[in-house]
Amino acid sequence: MKKIKWLFAVVAASVLVLSACGSNETKKEASNDELSKIQKNGEMTIGIMGTYAPYNYMGKDKEYTGFDVDIAKELAKRLDVKAKFVAQDFSGLIPGLQKGKFDALVSQVTITDERKKAIDFSDPYITNEVKAIVKENNGDIKSVNDFKGKTIGVGLGTNDETYLRNDLMPKVGNFKINTYDDVITTLKDLDAGRIDATINNVFALKPIVEENGYKIKAVGEAIKADKAAVAVKKGNPKFVKAINSALEDMKKDGTYKKIFVKWFGEEPPAE
Repeated sequence: MKKIKWLFAVVAASVLVLSACGSNETKKEASNDELSKIQKNGEMTIGIMGTYAPYNYMGKDKEYTGFDVDIAKELAKRLDVKAKFVAQDFSGLIPGLQKGKFDALVSQVTITDERKKAIDFSDPYITNEVKAIVKENNGDIKSVNDFKGKTIGVGLGTNDETYLRNDLMPKVGNFKINTYDDVITTLKDLDAGRIDATINNVFALKPIVEENGYKIKAVGEAIKADKAAVAVKKGNPKFVKAINSALEDMKKDGTYKKIFVKWFGEEPPAE
């Protein structure tokens, strides 16, 4: 009889422990349910650089505009919330997301294995080809293979900076890296001769070059193709699923194509 009572006590204790664990997991999931939170508030706070035309920048009407902004507005609409944009230097976007300053980032955040450890990504919504950019009269640099001994500008905290430091430099030899908080300042220094080259995609540079008359050019083959996606705080599968569903619907009903053509003057490449 004592043995039976002891077994009942062990089973009861185990049930209590499992119940407590289940309860804790449920609470954890509930506290991490970003989708329910933004739908309850009726608003999604979206982090952007705000200085990266034609993706996201301040328009003449003092409102944020651009490809990313239109994508984010459409996503918010399909999630039945309003989009609120908050600008931040790129290097502060991911830390801000992790601290809860933003609900999501829609600012050309490239998907990388390292970033996947810190944040969650939606499916990609654009692929950008990156090339070396130099002054028009520069005949020394014909590709990134000529970067050795040169001074190269790049966005602080970007995937391009990681590429220069970890992939390219060990391959071609040492070069100096100057980091910047925005593309405009990078190109200004390139045009003034304070740096020898930068790397970026042509879509991003075109409007800045046209507006400022910078005498620069792209050289060599595309270095890499970066896939950008919507970034959210780690552990929000419902939120990611909802975003992916909205992106898929946008592509199916032609909304995505319309936004792409509006900003880049050509149809999106076939997937």
